[in-house]
Amino acid sequence: MQEWMIYGANGYTGTLLAREAYEQGLKPVLAGRNRSAVEALASELDLPCRIFDLRDAAAAIEGVKGMQAVAHCAGPFSATSQPMIDACLANHCHYLDITGEIDVFVAAQQRHAEAEAANIVICSGVGFDVIPTDCIAATLKAELPDADRLALGFDSRSGFSPGTAKTSVEGLKYGGKVREKDKIRTVPLAWQSREIDFGNGTKYAVTIPWGDIATAWFSTGIDNIEVFIPMAPSAATRLRRLDWLRPVLGLAPVQALLKHLVGRKITGPDSQQRLSARTFVWGEAQNRAGKKVTARIEVANGYDVTVHGVLMAVKHVLEGVRAPGYFTPSRLMGDHCIEELPGSGKIQIS
Repeated sequence: MQEWMIYGANGYTGTLLAREAYEQGLKPVLAGRNRSAVEALASELDLPCRIFDLRDAAAAIEGVKGMQAVAHCAGPFSATSQPMIDACLANHCHYLDITGEIDVFVAAQQRHAEAEAANIVICSGVGFDVIPTDCIAATLKAELPDADRLALGFDSRSGFSPGTAKTSVEGLKYGGKVREKDKIRTVPLAWQSREIDFGNGTKYAVTIPWGDIATAWFSTGIDNIEVFIPMAPSAATRLRRLDWLRPVLGLAPVQALLKHLVGRKITGPDSQQRLSARTFVWGEAQNRAGKKVTARIEVANGYDVTVHGVLMAVKHVLEGVRAPGYFTPSRLMGDHCIEELPGSGKIQIS
């Protein structure tokens, strides 16, 4: 029997994942560093558990021993991804995570050769970050092979989990991100704006530093990439003003305070909120001649996409992959893998 692990099982998304795995009759090992929380969940679901801290490299290697795959759900991934990848490489264990952090995607891709040598898969972003947008990007590339510009975006009301909110606070200090001429460029927050119909009516939208700035390039090779979300013009104006405070927002005491406040005030959406929070995903590719192709898909809320996306990715790597190395979700599971997830429609091309 192939064994796999959910690390960070006691977090908001990790707990959702553990419960859904249990409902599907799966038997993952639940893991994390919070002994009381992990053991309580494992006892409730009658699942095995392991307790270890990723800050202890030897403990992490020992903790992953015997696993064929790890679904890593403990952020911020800027701090936790590298030690978990190290532990997976040491154990010849497939690595999957749910990050949306651009620098984490870049760092994971740079370990491609190590993954090949260890005969494992490294695939970051097997959740809402970035399965839907990555599938849209790959589909548009197939429709317009000579595209040199790619815009992606989504309209979601899924809300924030504590971990996602804390990652967003951490990201404020880095500003906006776009890809221009094959390079990731730092730009002001809410740098570009445009009117976009994500599939539920035209809305004012602005650029955000989403993971596809890295992953869509790995999937498509398109050199110019932007990602948009809808935002009220007044909110966008406030965000642009906030850009001037980025040096202050990056100070350790300020970060600590903001994350503390987030941890106290945000608990994550409940089941009813998730059920009613559909997500609309959009993309547009353009070539140098000015030809444009647009793609849209409607999916479930971000957390349900994440839970089922992780389980799909785990199943995929445990059943065997054609080659080891670093993969984006669309390259690992197929351009239209998002359509296989519960609550998803079909990618529509126009």
